[in-house]
Amino acid sequence: MARDRKSEEPLVERAEGEAAPNPVWFKPVMLGFMLLGLVWILVFYISGMQFPIPGIESWNLAIGLGIALIGFLMTTRWR
Repeated sequence: MARDRKSEEPLVERAEGEAAPNPVWFKPVMLGFMLLGLVWILVFYISGMQFPIPGIESWNLAIGLGIALIGFLMTTRWR
């Protein structure tokens, strides 16, 4: 069956200065970074400050916070 042209939705045109919506993968990656940073910090404290990377001690906390910060910075670009 042929589709009726009237049932199609018109294309929405953006203004010149208006930003495009985010790609589909943006939100899962953003949440993934935040959760990965949280899990990294939890593993660091639960393991008695030995893991996820043994030998670098408190730098594990900085790495976890850095990963979570990437996710939080991505929230500023979320549309």
